[in-house]
Amino acid sequence: MTDNDDARVALAVVSEPGDRVTGTLLAAVGAAETLRLITSETPLPAVVDPVEGGLWRGRLASRLTAASVDRVREHSDRLGLRIITPDAAGWPEGLSDLGVLAPVALWAKGDIGVLSSSLGSRVTIVGARAATGYGEHVATELARDLAELPRVVVSGGAYGIDGAAHRAALATRPGATIAILAGGLDRYYPAGHQELLSRVAESGVVASELPPGAAPTRWRFLQRNRLLAAISASTVVVEAGYRSGSLNTAAHAHALGRPVGAVPGPITSAASAGCHRLLHERIATVITSTTDITNLSEPATPSAATLRPAISVRPPAQTL
Repeated sequence: MTDNDDARVALAVVSEPGDRVTGTLLAAVGAAETLRLITSETPLPAVVDPVEGGLWRGRLASRLTAASVDRVREHSDRLGLRIITPDAAGWPEGLSDLGVLAPVALWAKGDIGVLSSSLGSRVTIVGARAATGYGEHVATELARDLAELPRVVVSGGAYGIDGAAHRAALATRPGATIAILAGGLDRYYPAGHQELLSRVAESGVVASELPPGAAPTRWRFLQRNRLLAAISASTVVVEAGYRSGSLNTAAHAHALGRPVGAVPGPITSAASAGCHRLLHERIATVITSTTDITNLSEPATPSAATLRPAISVRPPAQTL
């Protein structure tokens, strides 16, 4: 690693995801100088508000020690994790579109080549944790068909829609999938998906902007959503309540100019109220098939997979 990469790792260890001051300084003066400014008495560049900058220094300085950064590096090595920075091979196309809110670094386990696939080859599928049978069935069908094209299926590793999407991609050849987590990769979350996420790491990749040892929090989940939106050419919400966190992912994608799709459900189902909200507010396009998804970001290409309806007449696939 270069000195710049080392500085980025240290900044990623002490900064919270989406730290605007850290990102602004990185863009203005680079990683090494940003790291130096944490403990320096030098006035911060004018691009940072002095009050915000003072709070930033106080917040990060208390966390920045050589020992803490060394522990993270050692822990990463023991776990077989790759640390990726924007100038390194494997940095996912699309994350830089987040500007000053882009991740400082990524920790990854698995096939790094999946991360470096083209932006257009990736589709993010998200939705409710407390998914209905209908939602899991549709997520399975869509993810399976996308994997057959092939497309890389991206999701957040959670229960419900996320898990159904990952499982379908893993069960398909030549399917590949990416799970982006809101905590360190030393302990996969949720605990009930330890086996599933281990399988994702074997044939795809599990990634996080947080170092090992970092616990998932509400803030980190919300910030993780911006990565789910930026890393793919399009985002599809399969099933979501009216205030679901999946709508936050859709909002990030919409703000980035990425197309958003939503699967409609029964009008009586609270589990689909969020999807209907996205459609009503014209943030999302109706998704009823894999063809609809591929048409979000590119012209349709007729194939057996794209012509298959998302909601098939055959029974829902067995959960793996």
